Amino acid sequence: MKRKLTLAVTAAVTLGAVACAIAADGPAILDPAKAGPDYLIQGEYRGNAENGQMVGAQVIALGDGAFEAVFSHGGLPGNRAYDPEKRVRVQGKMEGGKARFGTPGTGWSATAGEKQMDGQTDQGVKFSIKRTTRKSRTLEMKPPAGAVVLFDGTSTDAWQNGKMTEDKLLMAGTRTKQAFGDFTLHVEFRTPWMPAARGQARGNSGVYVQDRYEIQVLDSFGLAGADNECGGIYKQSKPRVNACYPPLSWQTYDIDFEAARFDAAGNKTKNAVITVRHNGYLIHDKLSLTSNTPGGGKNKEDATPGAIFFQDHGNPVHFRNVWIVPKG
Repeated sequence: MKRKLTLAVTAAVTLGAVACAIAADGPAILDPAKAGPDYLIQGEYRGNAENGQMVGAQVIALGDGAFEAVFSHGGLPGNRAYDPEKRVRVQGKMEGGKARFGTPGTGWSATAGEKQMDGQTDQGVKFSIKRTTRKSRTLEMKPPAGAVVLFDGTSTDAWQNGKMTEDKLLMAGTRTKQAFGDFTLHVEFRTPWMPAARGQARGNSGVYVQDRYEIQVLDSFGLAGADNECGGIYKQSKPRVNACYPPLSWQTYDIDFEAARFDAAGNKTKNAVITVRHNGYLIHDKLSLTSNTPGGGKNKEDATPGAIFFQDHGNPVHFRNVWIVPKG
C-alpha cells in the first residue's frame, strides 16, 4: 500500500546475506548471532502461575535496553483462554543482564532472562514461566500434487526481476510472471529485527493476491492487531488474532482465494473471498473483499487474473517455500 516510507535500507542488502543494513531508524538485523543481548530476551514466555492459571508474556525489544512486556492471564495469542482485551502492557529496562518490568505489589511485575521470567501477576500471584519458541504448524510444508512451485531457493525464474540473497532467500519487490484466478497459496516469510524502528517502519512488506489485495507483512509482534499490521487486510479487516511471531522467526501465510466475479458487461456480481491462516491460526474466514488495495500493480477490480506480488517497502523482508495450487 502507499504509505510514507520512513526507512531507506542501504545497497548493502541487495544480494548478500549480510548481518545488518544500516537505515534511518537504526539497523535492520538479519543474523541472530549479531543481534546482541536485547534480542536474547525478546520473545515469548508462558507457563502456569502458582495457582495453576496459565500466564503468558510477549517481550518486545525497543532498542538501547528498553523493553515492553505484554502480559496475559490466558497464555499467548492463539491459546483458547487468551483474551486480547485483557492484556496488560508494562515497560521495562535492562539491568544487570536481565529485563526488569514494573514494581512488585503494584500490578504485573517480572524479571526476564534468556530462558525464564519470574514475577507476579496483578493479583499478586507468583509465577516462573519459560521462554518458548513457537513454530507454525505449516512451516516447511511440501507442495501437494498439482502445485506450481514459485520459489524453492533454486532460481527466480517464476518472478519478474526476482533477486535472491546469498543464502537462497527471495527478496521483496517482485511479482510472479504467471497470473492466477482462484487458488491456494503457501508463503513463508521473515521480518528483520529492527528494535529502534516503530510502526510501519518495522519490517514492512506485503503479500498482494492477484496484484490487487494486500495481506500485510510487518513486525507486529505484541501489537494489538490492526488492519495495517501483520495479517491485516489494509483498510478492510484486522486479523481475528495477532498471530505474529518475534522478528527473525520464519512465519507462514496459507491463503485460499476466490476471485471476484463479473458479468459480460463488466459489472461485479460477487466480491472476491479470502481465507487466511497466519502461522496456522485462522485470522480471516471467508472474508468478502469489497475493493482492491492501493499499491498493487492492478488499480481496479475486473475479471482478469493477477500476479502474486511481494511488496518492497524498504525493509529486508525475505521469503521462501512459495507454492500455489490453481483452481478451476
